[in-house]
Amino acid sequence: MGKVVGIDLGTTFSALSYIDDTGRPTIVYNDDGQNITPSCVHEIEENTFVVGESARKEWGISKKSAAARFKRDMGTTKSYTINSHTFAPTDLSTFVLKKIKQDAEKEIGTISEASVTIPANFGHDAREATLLAAKNAGLNVKTIIDEPTAAAIYYAYKEGKALSGNYIVYDLGGGTFDVSVIKVKNKDIKVIASSGVSKLGGYDFDKALMELVKQKFKEKAKKELKVSDYNDNDAENDKKSLSKREKIKISVGRTNIEITRNEFTESISSLIAQTELLCETALDEAKIQIKDIKEVFLAGGSTRIPAILESIKKIFKKEPISTINVDEVVALGASLYTAYKSDGLNLSAVQKESINSLSVEECTHNYFGTEVIVPSERGHTKENHSIIPRGEKIPCSVTETLYSHHDNQEVLRCTVTESQDDERDLKFVKTIHEGKLKFPDKRPAGREILVTYSFTDNKTMKCEFEDVETQTKETFDLSFDGRHETTNIQDIDKFLVE
Repeated sequence: MGKVVGIDLGTTFSALSYIDDTGRPTIVYNDDGQNITPSCVHEIEENTFVVGESARKEWGISKKSAAARFKRDMGTTKSYTINSHTFAPTDLSTFVLKKIKQDAEKEIGTISEASVTIPANFGHDAREATLLAAKNAGLNVKTIIDEPTAAAIYYAYKEGKALSGNYIVYDLGGGTFDVSVIKVKNKDIKVIASSGVSKLGGYDFDKALMELVKQKFKEKAKKELKVSDYNDNDAENDKKSLSKREKIKISVGRTNIEITRNEFTESISSLIAQTELLCETALDEAKIQIKDIKEVFLAGGSTRIPAILESIKKIFKKEPISTINVDEVVALGASLYTAYKSDGLNLSAVQKESINSLSVEECTHNYFGTEVIVPSERGHTKENHSIIPRGEKIPCSVTETLYSHHDNQEVLRCTVTESQDDERDLKFVKTIHEGKLKFPDKRPAGREILVTYSFTDNKTMKCEFEDVETQTKETFDLSFDGRHETTNIQDIDKFLVE
C-alpha cells in the first residue's frame, strides 16, 4: 500500500509529510537528517545537479552555478542560468520535488498520492506550472491546495479542542505572503477570503538587511562592500540572530559592524506596512470585524521575526498562536488534505478514521472573465467582463449568455482573462487563453453565445463557448495544456545525484 503525502514546495525551504500508520501527519526527514530541504539547485560537475543544503551554500557564494528563489517566478517566462544550462522555474521546481520524493521514499516506501501546496495568491499560470513540475517529478498529484488552507487544516486537527468561529491564518514564508480568513466548526473549514502577494517574504527581509550592512560598511570602511564578504546566506543567518537578540556584531571584510534589531525593523517597515494593508483587505472582503476573530494561526518561518509578531498583535489585537513548528505546519496540513481527497484505496482503516470528520471548502482568489464589446460614446469599446467572481466557492461553474456583435460575423474571439479585482479595463487584466469559435455565413448580430467557466478542485479552469443556434462549441481545459513547456527536463534523471 503506497503512502499519501503532502508537500510544501517553498520559496526557500520545502518539506514533505505523510499519514503514518497511526493516522497522524508526520514530517519525513531528508537524507541530511533535516525536516526541511532548501529549495536550491547546484551543478556540482558537468550535468550533475544536487538539491539541498550544499546547493544553498553554493548559491550564497556564486549565483553562476546555483539557483534559488525560483518559486516566485512560477508560471512566467523568466529563465534561470546555471553555468551553461538554462532552466524555467518549472524545471527547477521539478528538481526540488524529485529530490524530496526520492529522499522520502527511502524512508517510508512508495508514494502513491500527493498534494502540493501553493500560495493562495498564485494565478492560474503559476498553479498550472506547479502541477506540471509535480507531474514531471513523477508524483501522482490529484490536487493542489493553498498554503493557508493547509495550515488551517492542521491547526484544526492539532488544537485538541473544538474550534468554532472565525480565524486568521497568517502565512509569511521565505518568498510569499498570504493572509486568509477562515470559518471553522470542529474540522469543518471554510475559506471566506484571502489576500496576499507573491513577492514578499524572508528573502525581501534578507535584502533589506544586506542593504543596511552595505550602508554601515561603507560609512566605516570608506569603500563598497564586496559580495564575497557578505552574501545572501550571511544576511539570512544574521536576520535569524536578530530574532533572538537585540543587537549583533558581525565582521565584514575585516570591518566590525553592529546591527540592532530596531535598525533592522526600520529597514523592513515598508514591507510590514504592506502586510498590514493586505490583512485589512482580507477582513474587508470577508466582511468580518477584528472583534469577531477568535485566534490567529501562524505559518512560515518569517513569522518568527519579532517585528512581524508585533505587527500581527497590533492588527488583530491578540497574541498569535504557533503551537507547532511554523516551518512544518503547511506540509502537515497538506498530507491530511491528500488523505481527505483520496479515494481511500491507499488508506488503512485507522488513517481513514483520522480524516473522516474533515471538511474543507475553498474559494477563488481572482476574477475570471472574457473580453467583450460594449456600446460607448465613441461607438463601441472593448472591455473585460467578469464571469467567475473572486470569493466564489470551489468547485463552481458559472454560465452567462453573451451575444455576437455584428452582422455577418464569422469568428468569435474566445478569451479568458484573470485579475485580482473586478476590472473592466483590459490593461489591468491578464489574458490566460485565447481561442476561436467560427460562425455560419450571413447571420445577423445578436446571436446567443453561452459562456461557461468551471473552476475545479485543483483550481484550474475549464471553459466552453457555445453558439446556441448551431450548438457548435469551443472548449478547452487550461490544466496541463502544454503552455508551460520545460527546457531540459527530459534529462532530469541523469542530472540528479541519487
